Amino acid sequence: MDTIRVIAQTVLRITGAIQIILGLLFWTGNAYSLIPVHILSGLILVLALWTLAVVALITGANRGLALVAIVWGVIVPVLGLTQSGLLQGSLHWIIEVIHLLVGLAAIGIGMRLARDIKDERAQPQLAS
Repeated sequence: MDTIRVIAQTVLRITGAIQIILGLLFWTGNAYSLIPVHILSGLILVLALWTLAVVALITGANRGLALVAIVWGVIVPVLGLTQSGLLQGSLHWIIEVIHLLVGLAAIGIGMRLARDIKDERAQPQLAS
């Protein structure tokens, strides 16, 4: 399980960085042709988040947060793929900020799960 955790955490970090860089490019009015890359990277990020959630459930590490991660992993692409039609016009920036915060939260949730999985594995297990 530790190998899976390390791979998922690494994928989460890499895709998270890609998402932030691309998002900054889009916010500055550049690189709109890379939106498909942003979408694909976001979907891979969600798969990494779900992988960490499943590992957390299996290992017993922070099951509550693992369940939140599964639900959050649905919210991220739904918001991302529908945001262009939400609150159009001069107030669309609100949706963009929400999109950013939802994405950052997904990264944070995943990183916390990875840490909790690692900590859970480091704890000696008592025989019952």
